[in-house]
Amino acid sequence: MPETMLLRQLLLPEMKFLNSWRKPGTRTLGVETEKQSQLEVCPRCATATSSVYDHRTVKVRDTPMRGLAVRLIVRKRRFSCRPCGRPFTEPVPGIRKGYRTTERYQRSVLWACENFSDLTQVRRAYRCSSGYLYKALYTQLELQRRKRLYPWPAVVGLDEHFFRRGPHGFRQFVSMVVDYKNRRLFELVEGRTGAELEAHLGPIPGRENVRFVVMDMCDPYKSFAQRFFPNARLVADKFHVLRLLSPHINRRRRLVEGDRRSAAIRRLLLRSRFRLELGERFALDQWLASYPELRELYDAKEAMHGLYRIRGRHRAKAALTVLTDRLATSPLPELQTLRRTLMRWRREILAYFGTGLTNGRTEGFNNKAKLVKKRAYGYRSFRNYRLRLLNACA
Repeated sequence: MPETMLLRQLLLPEMKFLNSWRKPGTRTLGVETEKQSQLEVCPRCATATSSVYDHRTVKVRDTPMRGLAVRLIVRKRRFSCRPCGRPFTEPVPGIRKGYRTTERYQRSVLWACENFSDLTQVRRAYRCSSGYLYKALYTQLELQRRKRLYPWPAVVGLDEHFFRRGPHGFRQFVSMVVDYKNRRLFELVEGRTGAELEAHLGPIPGRENVRFVVMDMCDPYKSFAQRFFPNARLVADKFHVLRLLSPHINRRRRLVEGDRRSAAIRRLLLRSRFRLELGERFALDQWLASYPELRELYDAKEAMHGLYRIRGRHRAKAALTVLTDRLATSPLPELQTLRRTLMRWRREILAYFGTGLTNGRTEGFNNKAKLVKKRAYGYRSFRNYRLRLLNACA
């Protein structure tokens, strides 16, 4: 029984064990095998034949076992097909035509690349070249990606993150499309313009299935989603709406006390007043009393936080109208810009109160993307980066 279990691990399907050997002083195990079938089918005319006229022996690399490199010595038969008058070599299940490695060896390389600390250790453990390692890794990643293909889901998230510096120092970005229902990265697109998104995402079927698209306040994404998803409602991310005034508050604060990021007042200004202690509120009010313009920006920021504490779309709609009317009377240019932004994204902001959807899941995958890039010390090839990230966020 132990010998039978060991042979099942070593042999490929439909193969028969002939002999095994190990050279003294080496860590290589050789296993001689041959196929057991009586008939083979010609790949050209699909005629079954049993006419064997020659044999060939090939060495194939297999998955290492207990620190030993395994080599399969396969004795292949050459068949003669009478209808088409041409010979052919019998195929071996588990070994692709033209390859000198088994398919399970390539799958094992993928497992090792995901679990070893770096690819140098994988290359040493599997005794392969760097060129073969990269080729096998990304071939397996592509096969895994194709197994996960399916039509568009009902809820998707859109966001972008930095990829690398271009040849002239320009920042290159990639766009992420996240499937909210299955909690996985759906697709990764190079670029963030509507034309680039449509060219890459166009072949995916079922875009009429999308009901909600969650995004930050990015005009190219908005115009793309309105064109590309005919039945979808757009939802503006809550976090990005609440932080619209944060850069302006920080800029005004730096004019007062300089660029000190560790200043305690900075943390109090940016946090929601609803979460501050009574003493912190009193200290903040005393400090803001000397800066009326900064106080006005702070009050507008708190009004937006209060908007998101409202329950119900109709109440939120009325509160947003009151807020924009109040901003219209302010002389500050920052608040006038805020009012125009809120008016332009009014429908998408109010969609949150009916769905409760945010872009938090997409931002989580952005963090994973940063870890993937740090682990590889950056990527030059977008194709390799896309396969790596799709597999890491599957």
